[in-house]
Amino acid sequence: MNIPGLGIVARDDRLDWYYSSEIPVKALGGIMCRIVVVDYDEDEAKEEFHVAIRNFLSIDQAALNEAEPFIFRYYEDVNSDWEPGDDEYVRIDSPSEIWRHIQLGNQPIVSRRAYRDKQIYVSLECKCGWEPEHGLQMVFKNGLRVTKLGRYDGHLSNADAYANDELEDVVYR
Repeated sequence: MNIPGLGIVARDDRLDWYYSSEIPVKALGGIMCRIVVVDYDEDEAKEEFHVAIRNFLSIDQAALNEAEPFIFRYYEDVNSDWEPGDDEYVRIDSPSEIWRHIQLGNQPIVSRRAYRDKQIYVSLECKCGWEPEHGLQMVFKNGLRVTKLGRYDGHLSNADAYANDELEDVVYR
């Protein structure tokens, strides 16, 4: 199958997902990624997937830079459980240093949100030095900007994660 923006994709029949060939993602520093597309066949508005994919592949590092303060708050919240000298303690002095402690994922997942706005989101699971168990999830609404981040929980918004409509526009909680 050919998905606009990705080209020919392979189908994983077990998961009912599509995988692209490896392509560079500018926002992630050009790392090669296999884009995963979920629930595409049965979706009635496939063009919305195409737009989100095009958006995600066209944004640059600025989208991640905008998320730095939120990622830094996540780091501070997790790291506050530890004292300097603890094995788990990670010292990061400023938001701009955060990237040295993150291993960006290489398999962004494109899917439609099941609740509320039902838009297309791109979710990226990353590893981070301060939370090795749960990592870091960054979610890009319509592939354009980070609208949710924190430990990886699979949800596409904090409103969904906490079943609380008041958190609809909250990037990090």
